[in-house]
Amino acid sequence: MEQHEREQACFVGIDVAKRQLDVCIRPAGLIFSVGRDGAGFEELVARLREVRAQLIVLEATGGFEQVVTATVAGALLPVVVVNPRRIRDFARACGQLAKTNTLDAALIALFAARVRPELRPLPDEPTRHLGDLAARRRQVVEMTTTERHRPRQAALPRIKMRVATHIAWPDAELASIDGDLDQAIRDSELWRHQEALMISVPGVGPTVARTLMTELPELGQLDRRSLAALVGIAPMNHDSGQHRGRRSIRGGRSVVRAKLYMAAWVACRWNPTIKSFCEQLTAAGKPRKTVIVACTHKLLTILNAIIRTNIPWQKA
Repeated sequence: MEQHEREQACFVGIDVAKRQLDVCIRPAGLIFSVGRDGAGFEELVARLREVRAQLIVLEATGGFEQVVTATVAGALLPVVVVNPRRIRDFARACGQLAKTNTLDAALIALFAARVRPELRPLPDEPTRHLGDLAARRRQVVEMTTTERHRPRQAALPRIKMRVATHIAWPDAELASIDGDLDQAIRDSELWRHQEALMISVPGVGPTVARTLMTELPELGQLDRRSLAALVGIAPMNHDSGQHRGRRSIRGGRSVVRAKLYMAAWVACRWNPTIKSFCEQLTAAGKPRKTVIVACTHKLLTILNAIIRTNIPWQKA
């Protein structure tokens, strides 16, 4: 009976484009398209309710998927957004090289049926707003960093003056975004409390705390091993037969990993627990990069425990 029910379960893949949605439903093999507008969303929800989909999967497509996801989730249907890299890797594993919207929808539906990615709560409107502000801040910081390097390449004084003038705009934009972020945090008692808990840890500042709040909502809810794998700081084995390769980190949420990595550098100097741990690994002859990754892992473990227990940092 269980096998029969498993075979009848419906899995849906949706390929999101700017103007339309291509949908594939397995195992029926039903494929259809709807517009990415109000009428199309109504038709999509009606059809998905009709087939009683067990799981609906979309790729993250730079923001185009947000309205679709909100519409489907609002209809109380099981939807999950996955990293496009996972779909690409799955396509290569399946030997699918051709690419069209219809083929992509069918591939995503197959991914849903075979991999069955885990559902997780979708962010609410204030959280999405905070995430958008944090993402915009990262873009402005990258822009500013690029512009600050240009004077070294410019020979003409006039060009250097233009670069200096252009740098003034992202600096002002960054100040404005930081003000909006501060206001968003102040407006939420929960966020104020979480930020205060995290910045109580030496080495962790507001930027790191806000990145974790927007990009790692699982903090405090998972065990340390699962969380490390999610962020991408859990060393992976590279063994085959008699060969024992070096372990390395890969995948995960790169934005979170980058912020934690830089925080770990600071913590190695100012956080007594991380500093002691860093010195122990260094004395044992571990390479510097390995030491920092291990300290990043330990810092994440500390933050996870602090959010879970709701107790701020306490010096040992």
